Amino acid sequence: MFFTYLRRELRRRRKAALVIALGLALGIGLVITVTSASAGMRVAQGKVLQSLYGLGTDMTVTKAAAAQGSTGAAERPKFNFGATDGSKEQSSDRVMVQGFQSLPASVVTQVTGQKGVDDAVGGLSLRVLKVSGQFDRGQFKQGQSTGGRRGTGGTQPPGEVQGGGAQFDVNNYSVYGVDVSKPTLGPLTSSKITSGVSFTTAQSNTAVAVLDSSYAKENKLAVGGTLTIKAVKYKVIGIATADSGDSAANVYIPLTQAQTLADAKDKVTTVYVKATDSQQIDGVKSAIQKNVPGTTVTTSADLASTVSGSLSTASDLATNLGKWLSIAVLIAAFLVAGLLTSSAVSRRVREFGTLKALGWKSRRVTGQVMGEALVNGLIGGVLGIALGLGGAYLITAISPTLTASVASGGGGGDRGGFGGGPGRRSATKALDIALTAPVSLGTIALAVGLAVAGGLIAGTFGGWRASRLRPADALRRVE
Repeated sequence: MFFTYLRRELRRRRKAALVIALGLALGIGLVITVTSASAGMRVAQGKVLQSLYGLGTDMTVTKAAAAQGSTGAAERPKFNFGATDGSKEQSSDRVMVQGFQSLPASVVTQVTGQKGVDDAVGGLSLRVLKVSGQFDRGQFKQGQSTGGRRGTGGTQPPGEVQGGGAQFDVNNYSVYGVDVSKPTLGPLTSSKITSGVSFTTAQSNTAVAVLDSSYAKENKLAVGGTLTIKAVKYKVIGIATADSGDSAANVYIPLTQAQTLADAKDKVTTVYVKATDSQQIDGVKSAIQKNVPGTTVTTSADLASTVSGSLSTASDLATNLGKWLSIAVLIAAFLVAGLLTSSAVSRRVREFGTLKALGWKSRRVTGQVMGEALVNGLIGGVLGIALGLGGAYLITAISPTLTASVASGGGGGDRGGFGGGPGRRSATKALDIALTAPVSLGTIALAVGLAVAGGLIAGTFGGWRASRLRPADALRRVE
């Protein structure tokens, strides 16, 4: 009887039911769109952070670089060139630890032993300054004698050196020492090998290198070629392309090789940490700071606050304005649905009064109204999900480009930097990220919940109005 009456009444009042359902659908559709856009912002922000951290990394452990003296002479690169006849090119490399004060490699083991840490790996950040060129000898020219007669001894002026000089080129690039025994952690994991192969565990102390694709193209290097650093020839075994558009370094080599080049045996500059559970990141951070003194622990949440540009602005809008706008529209939709349901009950006074006169109790009448409202809410939920999916699909199809500004490594206009947190980079770099709007099952479940809630709220309005009707009210409407 309940379902028969429910189906008949919904069919009779299709227009009123559709109006109520559409009101709820607009609110639910907006919530889905805004929620999906917010999820897209988080995905975009994650891509930016990958260029700083690497996939699977939850935090990094570093130590701030020691302050230089007043002159900073100890940190100045020095290049020594021998005297030659100018017929051949000379070159000299200066390899320096970049960004942070180095840490003992034992810190990696110490960090790994902390509660909540799944794995940790060390890396060494280097900067290479390569000066190459050649000297050109000048020509000595004897001056002409002046005054006096032949044979009487005139004045012989001194000669002079004419021409000559030197032409040298300076190449400045970043090198990162990778622990090849743990390929799933560290900044190289944010890049894909697009040519050649990556490191193997057997190459822990082998002179091999993986190059960033942009650096390789700029310097006309390819797989099978060689790159010389401090007289060591590194064979290029792979070319990597960063997922986020900007790499963590120009050149990647095994960690042991990097430590040898920089004369930093058993040293690292950054420890990349993966937590056993994302919910434990704050606890792991506190434990490391407490048990590994003198270090700075930076989480992905810390780095996220440093991302600026249109991505940050859009994220704030989606999080703040979008959230409150969705709430306001939902409240309005729920109120309108409740008022419309209550108004519909008022127009059915004769019907409900007659039903009560026939023996229907108030609870049964209220249940009938609640059932109709709940069906209207579910219809609105279906329409809202369709609208929300359409809005999310439109955002993904358009894929608006957002610009994210993050700190970049070193100076001199280089491309590469290394992950590890704010304060280590002196310049900024801009990344262009295409926005998507992924819709999760959780978002769909939220929409269904809102549809049910909207129906119940509307049914409460109408049910309260229906429960107050008396059989006498129906008689007053009889003409």
